[in-house]
Amino acid sequence: MPERLPEQPRVRTTEGVVQGRRRQGHAVFRGIPYARPPVGALRFAAPAPPDRWEGTRQAAEFGPLVPLSLPIDVGPPQGTDWLTLNVGTPDPGAAGLPVLVWIPVGGYLSAASSDPMFDPAALAEAGLVVVSINCRVGAEGFAYLDDVPPNRGFLDQIAALEWVQRNIAAFGGDPGRVTVAGVSAGAGSVAALLTMKPARGLFRRAMAHSVPGLHSTPALARQVTSAFAHRLGAAAPTAAALRDIDPWHLAAELTSFNAGLHAHRESWGRLTETGTALCPVVDGDVLPETPWPALTGGRASGTELLVGHTRDEFRFFSVMSGRQGTYTEQDAQAALELLAPQPHGAGAYRAAFPQAGPEELVETVYSDALFRMPSQQLAEANAAAGGTSYLFELRWTAPALGGALGACHSLDIPLAFGTLDSPVGAQLIGDEPTPEAVALSHELREAWIRFVTTGDAGWAAYRPGRRLTRVLDAGSETLPYPEQASRRIWEGHPPAPFDLS
Repeated sequence: MPERLPEQPRVRTTEGVVQGRRRQGHAVFRGIPYARPPVGALRFAAPAPPDRWEGTRQAAEFGPLVPLSLPIDVGPPQGTDWLTLNVGTPDPGAAGLPVLVWIPVGGYLSAASSDPMFDPAALAEAGLVVVSINCRVGAEGFAYLDDVPPNRGFLDQIAALEWVQRNIAAFGGDPGRVTVAGVSAGAGSVAALLTMKPARGLFRRAMAHSVPGLHSTPALARQVTSAFAHRLGAAAPTAAALRDIDPWHLAAELTSFNAGLHAHRESWGRLTETGTALCPVVDGDVLPETPWPALTGGRASGTELLVGHTRDEFRFFSVMSGRQGTYTEQDAQAALELLAPQPHGAGAYRAAFPQAGPEELVETVYSDALFRMPSQQLAEANAAAGGTSYLFELRWTAPALGGALGACHSLDIPLAFGTLDSPVGAQLIGDEPTPEAVALSHELREAWIRFVTTGDAGWAAYRPGRRLTRVLDAGSETLPYPEQASRRIWEGHPPAPFDLS
């Protein structure tokens, strides 16, 4: 008789039964709705609870992409059921497994949980239940509109975490051992969730790679959104005025709007250097304040936190934009005046890096202002709030392009997920990963697994007195924080919301 194939896994959620599929020794469930499609009357609204269904819902394919505001072709729209999540589990019949919830947000412009870089296979094989979510970004998630809640992308993330609390036990996970994690704007989302009251109790631990300091004041957000609405011919920056515009057309218009931000430098200041016009707003309600003062001031509780950055955060953007090797002294001075902490930061950088040419100064201040210092200061603020912080810096150079990318932004993610053969992984690491790359991937992935499981990353915790940091390289070491010159320049200057100039 022919061998009988195993039945496809089924799980009953609070909304109905889902059927996934078995894959590489674990079970995957994809495209499960955690909220209703945010279209029609629900467009730009807070997420609404998902509908229930009868029978069995097939959960073998990823849900549709949310509208992305990136200069890339993602093909025709696939549907509007954007608010979905995916679960990879070693065994749906297990109990008490640690849970990792991954927020795949980039630049507050993209959120594609289907990216092969986030394949959960290696982590599920190690015993983690891995959840990845889609949420609204760009104008759908963060346009500051007068007649709807702000920061809807964050509200989506909270709704997904609430779904996890209701349902993850049915997939073998422990709702009391949830770690929320992300890179770049996903890490910014994690940092924001640390401060938001509705998120309290929805996760136990947090991991944040390359935390950005991207926030706007309401005054700036209102002016930016008004300019964007005017570009579209809308009468006012309201949901009512934008609701009938096709979501993907709106996303494409935001891509073009972002490309022209430098024209507004005199009015919008530092925001124009980020490439992200519509970012989270410190509105006093959904997001009451930025995480750094909330933690150091005792208005948010510390937690078990794994946080870090790469050494050459800005190098990826410099190389991919074609600007590497072209920066002038004028570019360096403009970057220092705009991004270094006021009033003496520009002079402090010149004094701290006296041999640096324009290229090094530009890359250093951009790396510091956008990612490195927000990450380091989040570790410090969390420790001040009574939490336990584990800090890392990735120093290992990406082999691609002859090493031109250095230890660039996002290099740590395919290493941690073990997805070196994914398109992004191959772009950064090469088609044939070296033994060195494989070993470093194993080290970082093991740190993730240990932290999600126990709350201990495997090296000494970061404390303000010693500031011990895991420096990840071909020969990793635990050392005092390696970017001390930059830390001293930024001490006492936590990331502040962008405001009108």
